[in-house]
Amino acid sequence: MSTHSSETLVVRGACPQDCPDTCAFLYHVEDGRLVEVTGDPDHPMTRGGLCVKLKNFAEHHYNPDRLLYPMKRVGPKGSGMFERISWDEALATIKSRWTDIIAEYGTQAIMPHAYLGHQGTLNGLTAGDAFFNRLGSTVAEKTYCESGSSTAWIMTVGPTGGMDVESLAVSKYIIVWGMNMLNTNLHGWPFVLKAKAAGAKIVVIDPVRTRTAKQADWHIRIRPGTDAALALGMMNVIISEDLYDHDYVEKYTLGFDQLKARAEEFPPERVSEITGIPVVDILTLAREYAGTQRSAIRQGVAVERSPGGGDAVRAITCLPALTGAWRYPGGGTIEMPIWEFPFKFDFMCRPDWIPPGTRVINELELGAALTGAMPLDPPIKSLFVYNSNPVSQAPGAGTIVEGLQREDLFMVCSELFITDTAKYADILLPATMQAEQLDIMVTWGHLYMHLNQPAIAPPGECVPNVELFRRLAKTMGFTDEHWDLDDWDMLRRCYDWDAPVMKGITLEALKEKGWMRLDVGLPDERTPHATGDFRTPSGKCEFASSLAAGGNFVVPVWRSGYEAMQPGTSVDPVPNYIPSVETMLPDGASAFPINLVSPKPHAFLNTQYANEPTQQRRQGEQIIVIHPMDAGPRSIEQGSYVRVFNERGAFEARAEVSEDVSPGLMMTNVGHWPGLNRSGTAVNSTTSTRHCNLGQAGTYSDNRVDVQRV
Repeated sequence: MSTHSSETLVVRGACPQDCPDTCAFLYHVEDGRLVEVTGDPDHPMTRGGLCVKLKNFAEHHYNPDRLLYPMKRVGPKGSGMFERISWDEALATIKSRWTDIIAEYGTQAIMPHAYLGHQGTLNGLTAGDAFFNRLGSTVAEKTYCESGSSTAWIMTVGPTGGMDVESLAVSKYIIVWGMNMLNTNLHGWPFVLKAKAAGAKIVVIDPVRTRTAKQADWHIRIRPGTDAALALGMMNVIISEDLYDHDYVEKYTLGFDQLKARAEEFPPERVSEITGIPVVDILTLAREYAGTQRSAIRQGVAVERSPGGGDAVRAITCLPALTGAWRYPGGGTIEMPIWEFPFKFDFMCRPDWIPPGTRVINELELGAALTGAMPLDPPIKSLFVYNSNPVSQAPGAGTIVEGLQREDLFMVCSELFITDTAKYADILLPATMQAEQLDIMVTWGHLYMHLNQPAIAPPGECVPNVELFRRLAKTMGFTDEHWDLDDWDMLRRCYDWDAPVMKGITLEALKEKGWMRLDVGLPDERTPHATGDFRTPSGKCEFASSLAAGGNFVVPVWRSGYEAMQPGTSVDPVPNYIPSVETMLPDGASAFPINLVSPKPHAFLNTQYANEPTQQRRQGEQIIVIHPMDAGPRSIEQGSYVRVFNERGAFEARAEVSEDVSPGLMMTNVGHWPGLNRSGTAVNSTTSTRHCNLGQAGTYSDNRVDVQRV
């Protein structure tokens, strides 16, 4: 719905970013120009406030560096030298080059690369998959984040939303595990504070003393990658001291005896040696958590970012069933409430169009795929990048740059700006921003559906992603009905509007109201698993996973156009602690003695807004936080510029000497544009392309480096 206030037109929208908050927007337009974007004060999550990342969202639409027209490369690859061309020429060039590639190498020589630079139904989740499946290209497996967590979640409780973040307001004991909520889930934090004001205890488990940890009642420092050991150690105490809910375990869980046997392998003394957490703290945490009902765990994506991260999430997800926390409002655990939304991915992604036998390449292995380190037949001869910036965000960035420099690689990039990835493109295509396009925004952090309505006309010749792929489909001669549907028709087919959770929610109602909550019960009353009702094969919380027990491990993946993930892989039915490859090496066993973790920044959303001067001032330049015991022997002082390096690559940063990290641990933020940094590189020049044990997730936190003063 649009309303007029004096000379200002107000249009309802929603944030497009890959963030659990998905705020409800109010676009303020004067004379066709977007003058302000504010949070909707009536939205129960947004409450009128936006995070610092969105403070200049209106101005962002008018950034003078914005890509407004199709462009072709006129200089060397990576030079960023382009000249304007027409859409007709851009599409004709793509068709000509692809036709030649297909004739010589076949359709699998073309590979897309995309993630959630836009989180919308049309322009994020749907855009591209159907087109590339219809083309018959290589399938790109998207596992930048949450894939390990989601696989573990499905194995344990099934594709269920679990706790509602709003329910935290009535919790009595809250563990924030591996998440800096004040940076990455800001609008969930008020519910934690409400619980705290009512007497709840807030515990943060994190290797770094983050802004969130500083506001908690108790910060537990844990070694990166050892979360599964801590969870199993808690189970050891809870079971051995008979603190578990016998009735709930008997009625609503599967595999207790196997879990008990596994937990017996993790007495507090062993767990202390693994995690670095004192025995007394392990005992206290287990006893308090089990002994305080209405206990909640807010899980963060960081937990999966180690070789054993998938099993860590499985172990954590078992805890509320062991203690019976699911019985109570405000009890349980939160991973991704997005499972409650009734997507129709068969329509959105069209996996039925994937030719049998089509190969799958994981996006985190892009560098190996492009450079020949991964033997491929046919080789990748064309890359199409949209909604992603792998030179900054993917591991092994140096190898990716090497691959993008290939003269025989035809690369197309749809973007808002000429990013570190886009500057290697042969053809650039201009994309719209959120205030210029129609979309439905759902979220992986709460239970509201939003309609984002266009408030202003697109500038130049920018088009939404969904229109881009319509044009490409017509160019390539596809005649399927799919490409004739307009945006409204597509939105009608992307969801099961008759699902029980959609009671009262229609496109017409969303046009009027802007946002609506799924019909899943009120937050302060909601108990989704009080009597089981888990969406696993057994209908129970599976301490021993029946999906893993078969030996041919296949789990549906919510962001992909296919279901196979690690088929044929043997997975232990019961969660276990899997040591990290680099982090847990004994002292002296590596030439690189310091573990580096790289969480999200405060003022950027991944790399988005990192080219905005205002946001750069808010975030500051690339820094590393280093403990005084590591800084002193290296003559590193507060403000020193340093070089962080390992065998994979290096980057430069300014040092902050602080006890917010432990000895042997450093922290930096991912998201800075490499091309805007001192060294022309960033943190992912040092990260490896290994995967965690489930879901092919990246292991960004298992990264040993050294550091020297510049």
